[in-house]
Amino acid sequence: MPSTVDQLQLHFNEEALHTLNIALAVVMFGVALNIKPRDFALLAKQPKAALLGIFSQFIALPALTFLLILLLKPIPSIALGMMLVAACPGGNISNYMTHLAKGNAALSVCLTAFASIAAVFLTPFNLQFWGSLYPPTAEILTAVELNVWEVFRIIFLILGLPLAAGMLVNRFFPRLAKRLSLVLKPLSFFVFVALVFIALANNFEQFLEYVQYVLLLVFLHNLIALTSGYGLGALFGLGHADKKTLSIETGIQNSGLGLLLIFSFFNGLGGMALVAAWWGIWHIVAGLSLASFWNRRNRNALKRA
Repeated sequence: MPSTVDQLQLHFNEEALHTLNIALAVVMFGVALNIKPRDFALLAKQPKAALLGIFSQFIALPALTFLLILLLKPIPSIALGMMLVAACPGGNISNYMTHLAKGNAALSVCLTAFASIAAVFLTPFNLQFWGSLYPPTAEILTAVELNVWEVFRIIFLILGLPLAAGMLVNRFFPRLAKRLSLVLKPLSFFVFVALVFIALANNFEQFLEYVQYVLLLVFLHNLIALTSGYGLGALFGLGHADKKTLSIETGIQNSGLGLLLIFSFFNGLGGMALVAAWWGIWHIVAGLSLASFWNRRNRNALKRA
């Protein structure tokens, strides 16, 4: 049966693919309405926390994912799906979860902004680099003849341009940005969930039949992401709020982007799509649970003070 997963292809028509593109761009635009150029100044004001966040997302997590794959040796399409999820930037709902967890909201916004820009370059690079190091996934990359520049173009269009547009609206039309944000910000969470269900709408039976092969793997992968972000912050002596932020920014990945790339470049390759789709569901459950736990601990600490 595992070999069947490698051969499985989930179907996604062109109209649904356009919807996914537009939805991701709108979510990014909504997030960018709250980002100002001065948010990037945090890189200078708090360089250790900001640089550790970037390192955790784009270097530590892909490397740990590669080690996990070497240890567990999942089937090739699932392994490549894990690499792709790890190569994606932080999810756009991470800001909300950081706020709920009483983390460092300014740091979260800074990392979201920087990760959205860096992902244009680092997501295709990490996927190609780590995928090429593991022979089974290297065969898939060779077979599909992945065009890194086309991946770059897609990510730029759905992350880079909406980010720039949102920041420009915030800079020159702050009142409009505030009104739009009141609508788009709460909607971003539900839109993100909808993205996953859009991707699964025509493949739900197949998803239910094969998701068992990625359930525990995604749980373990996400747990490593959440704990590595927190652990890295602890290792370098960051405060509790910053450690929580790094944990969430590393553990909440933009799996919607991952699904888009899978359907655009890998013809809905089953194992990859299963990983990205289940990650998109599970990281919301895990992230909200963890953020709520930290929120309760914070409230209890204030009551005792």
